[in-house]
Amino acid sequence: MSDIQILKRLYHTYTKKYLNRILISVFFTVLLAASTSSVAYLLDPAIKQLFIDKKHSLIYLIPGLIILAFTIKGASLYFAKVIMIGVSEEVRKDVQTDMFASIIKADTGTVDNKHSGKFITNLTNDVNMITNLISTAILNLFKDSLTLLGLLSVMFYQNWKLSLIAIIMIPLASTAARSLGKRMGKVTTEQMNKASVLTSYLIEIFKNHKLMKIFQKEESEKKRAGEYINNLKESTKKIHIVFVRASPIMEILTGIMIAFLIYVSAKLIASNDLEVSNFFSFLAAMMLAYQPVRSLATLNIAVQQGLSGAKRVLPIIDDVPKITEKENAKKIIVNEGSIEFNQLKFNYVESQKGILKSINLQIPGKKMTALVGHSGAGKSTILNLIPRFYNADSGDIKIDKQSIYEATIYSLRKNISLVSQDTTLFDDTIMNNIIYANSEASKEEVKQAAKFSYAEEFIENLPNKFDTLIGENGIRLSGGEKQRLSIARAILKKSPIILLDEATSSLDAETEDKIQKAINFLTKGRTTVVIAHRLSTILNSDKIYVIDSGNVVGEGKHNDLLNSSEVYKNFYEKQIRKE
Repeated sequence: MSDIQILKRLYHTYTKKYLNRILISVFFTVLLAASTSSVAYLLDPAIKQLFIDKKHSLIYLIPGLIILAFTIKGASLYFAKVIMIGVSEEVRKDVQTDMFASIIKADTGTVDNKHSGKFITNLTNDVNMITNLISTAILNLFKDSLTLLGLLSVMFYQNWKLSLIAIIMIPLASTAARSLGKRMGKVTTEQMNKASVLTSYLIEIFKNHKLMKIFQKEESEKKRAGEYINNLKESTKKIHIVFVRASPIMEILTGIMIAFLIYVSAKLIASNDLEVSNFFSFLAAMMLAYQPVRSLATLNIAVQQGLSGAKRVLPIIDDVPKITEKENAKKIIVNEGSIEFNQLKFNYVESQKGILKSINLQIPGKKMTALVGHSGAGKSTILNLIPRFYNADSGDIKIDKQSIYEATIYSLRKNISLVSQDTTLFDDTIMNNIIYANSEASKEEVKQAAKFSYAEEFIENLPNKFDTLIGENGIRLSGGEKQRLSIARAILKKSPIILLDEATSSLDAETEDKIQKAINFLTKGRTTVVIAHRLSTILNSDKIYVIDSGNVVGEGKHNDLLNSSEVYKNFYEKQIRKE
């Protein structure tokens, strides 16, 4: 997407809707330009009438007019800026909302492959650049252009020869600033990349704080953090250096221009082609024009920064999820809840060897089916394909003879609950964490779900019970307590299909027993697909599938598999020896 296309996109999508407010701001910039120009214009009669002709009758009028002009200028600038600040913040809200919507709608695979730190940088720094482009660029473009036009009119009115000399210097300043703007775009991109690296690192430190402590890596991590901070400092320093380069260029050009104009003015005054009052009025207009000229010359820098931010943000907003439903998708109806995998193939990366290779499964409804196999065999992948976190490369998955690829995604996932070993909780109360599964549930239903998940016993011992804040990702809770809250969620959702991904792994015997009882309540009369780290938890499953290297290498009940599957037998015997 070219720079022009990006600017058009920002205008039509985010700015056009606020055009009325922008036009009001423009009106105030007209007043601003007029008042600024009038100040320069009034210096001519002020000097001529008051100081040369000594007409004291105007001693109050002209100063009063100057005060009025400055008052209008200040008020106009205030209202113009307030309006544009409001517009820019509305745009910020719209862009960030679109980003959030895109991230929420994004495929699981897309989110898994991107670091959260980069998203945060995009959401904050990059969006700041876009809003700054809109607020600064639009306001300054009108304000400074109109002001400059008014002041040039005053200058030409006073003396056209001097005005032509002054105008010659403007393109020189603009050319210098344009080159600086291009450089600014490059260093800004570099700075954003460094900022995202630091943000990502900070997130990792928060997540792995205990790991850092136990391995005594404080000093090494402090050193690594110092390197990231220093890299960000250097890239930020480059931005400031590039930005301030405009100042000496403008100062030098201004000095040359003023010196030359004074020289020419002296010649014109000596030859009676210019009056002193005209010169001072011209000089005032020219000096007042210095600020808008400088602002317009450096406007390209803000534009380049905004474009740089937009080039990183817009692709996130425009990202189209691969997990979509067909136009004629129908609501899936689940009765028995039987699940069929037919010749299903899947791979996370196209260039790699397939994770699943022509998988065929028959999962009976309202019964428990276990998936067993070594780590990396493809068990979790099978589970992730049922709610369409990922799409199969080929083959089909059917629930009660209905293809999940013909169903609406909402109706599909509404019928499925997931309990995994990595329980995700929000920095909120226990009540809100459980009710997240069903926002229409009553508080009494939440408490019932907690009771049946054996979570009630520890909740009642907490200081604020169900209103207790549990910290980021439930940091104040044990692994078993988190797991019970996850089961409570699934109970509250009342889905006919339950997916259990190693839900009892890494738990002590007592906690595992409680969670197993909670799972028994959850899965009773429901289609359950379970991945178990400990075979002892799935020995009584109605069916067990043995998965090895993306293939089904065995199926049946526990005793049958001990005799028919060498993989299962070895897997079981290894666990028996460990126990």
